[in-house]
Amino acid sequence: MMKTRRFLLASGGASLLVAGCQRSTSQPASESVVQIERLHPRLDGLISPGSEARVLGTGYQWAEGPAWDRQRGCLYFTDVPANRAYRWRPGEAVEVWLDPSGIPASEAAGFREPGANGLWMRADGSLLACVHGSRSVEVLDPDTLSRTPLVSEFEGQRFNSPNDLVEASDGSIYFTDPPYGLEGLDASPLKEMSVNGVYRRRPDGQVERLVSDMSFPNGIALSPDERRLYVAQSDPGAPVIRRLDLDADGAIIGDQHLFDATGLDGPGLPDGMAIDDQGHIFATGPGGVLILAPDGTLLGRILTGRGTANCAFGEDGRTLFMTAQDRLLRLETRSRGVQWM
Repeated sequence: MMKTRRFLLASGGASLLVAGCQRSTSQPASESVVQIERLHPRLDGLISPGSEARVLGTGYQWAEGPAWDRQRGCLYFTDVPANRAYRWRPGEAVEVWLDPSGIPASEAAGFREPGANGLWMRADGSLLACVHGSRSVEVLDPDTLSRTPLVSEFEGQRFNSPNDLVEASDGSIYFTDPPYGLEGLDASPLKEMSVNGVYRRRPDGQVERLVSDMSFPNGIALSPDERRLYVAQSDPGAPVIRRLDLDADGAIIGDQHLFDATGLDGPGLPDGMAIDDQGHIFATGPGGVLILAPDGTLLGRILTGRGTANCAFGEDGRTLFMTAQDRLLRLETRSRGVQWM
């Protein structure tokens, strides 16, 4: 039997949950659930020695896409195969926020995961969502829950299943488009694109394909000066994080493999990322979350013991939220998220 990406992400010491709970549960605040692997002294400036992560919720099939809402003081995240999105507020339990998060099951023929995946909070308080089932990037109003498709095709062909995204200060939206939402992945009869691409939607609405030679582009992030675009590839045969250098107009002027995760132990593959205000990259990968210097040096890892899909800074900017398979985790950091610059 062919091993799916979800199996590969979750394997290597963590058991795969094949059925999630309808409700999440909270863990005691005193329970520490990660280890910090310190590979370089510089890590102490990013995560204090003795820092402990806490479980905020459990019971998810595959938690993803955390995004902190500074305006409303809460965190949103998704459970992609369960087709739900959740909300967490400090001092409260995690609650179901959107069900379904994507398209209804009755309309999901041909989709292996019809729900929402990556999320991004905009400066105006609206939420951007990559939705597998609608094969689009949508704008969502967190108060009314109204949804508006923003982009769903390129050159007359529908996207595969937009996965993750980041918005630049000028309103440009960069997003990845692997086939993970489709049954059969690249072999899906619904697949219209010949490639699994990385795209930019310009502020004027024009869409351009930036990358067409990645097998499974996944997580995506921008450096603090927005002159470097990072793209993770969740391919077990080539688990890399790629760095694209951009000019002032967003055109690619350089391209290199910043980090190769081949040989690292632990469950997971390169996936979602968060950037701090000094340009350090908190990138999910084998073992949990990898902490990389801007030049790609591996400073350490947050070992979650599970395939870890994504992470995001929140609260005062010095809290890292991690979606680790069936769990939502919270870790206080010395690093501050780039959005708090």
